[in-house]
Amino acid sequence: MTNQSTIDKLIEMRLTAMADAFRNQTNDPKLKEVPFEDRFSMLVDIEYSSRKSNRLKRLIKNAGFDQPDANIMDIDYTSGRKLNKELIKRLATCEYISEHRNLFITGATGCGKTYMACAFGMEACKQFYNTRYVRLPDLLIDIETARSDGNYKKVMAKYANPLVLILDEWLLLKPTEDEQRDILELLHRRRKKSTTIFCSQYEKSEWYNQLSGDASPLADAILDRIVHDGYIINITSIDSEKDISMREVYGLDKNQCE
Repeated sequence: MTNQSTIDKLIEMRLTAMADAFRNQTNDPKLKEVPFEDRFSMLVDIEYSSRKSNRLKRLIKNAGFDQPDANIMDIDYTSGRKLNKELIKRLATCEYISEHRNLFITGATGCGKTYMACAFGMEACKQFYNTRYVRLPDLLIDIETARSDGNYKKVMAKYANPLVLILDEWLLLKPTEDEQRDILELLHRRRKKSTTIFCSQYEKSEWYNQLSGDASPLADAILDRIVHDGYIINITSIDSEKDISMREVYGLDKNQCE
């Protein structure tokens, strides 16, 4: 069998990285002295690394992050805001995801909630967890449209199935009763099976009122499915002189989400 025939078969089997590496080996006289087992191990390592890299790229692309450049290492701890650095480092290990625990990130507009959530989402992708980002208003529109088109189950699964779901602008607007039913259905499907990261301008104690409180028969049911055993990051100002918008700190366009 000729080398070119081997390369063609590797390409046909979609082992393109291995094919390129094998071609390079045959053209490198120094490698002729390397034992076969070592050369073969090198080829496997290259193909393996390539596939892992491509898988990570797909996960990041499919997640649809609002801020795909967000990075845990770039979180600013000198911006005049209270942040628990040790908790953030712990959450960056993604242990809470394997435990199917939720994460609540709350704070005022511009405090960096979305950036932090996307940074956690990036860490989840690096652990090869299926992740998706969505604004709650967009999710509700998507579900309502799907109901009209007869695709309700398919769209609901799109948000229920990811192991990590980032829900931005959580309860920014008070949902209608129909929207609350959809929220309840989604959270019920995800309960104890996955992790949801909630980003909200309202603290957790205010969510009941945002769900219409005693006037809503669903408010308690919704909160009951998410508030237990979750981690909370409440971003608050502690130094007004240093407290500037995170859009400025991270160099984001003013039209981007916080």
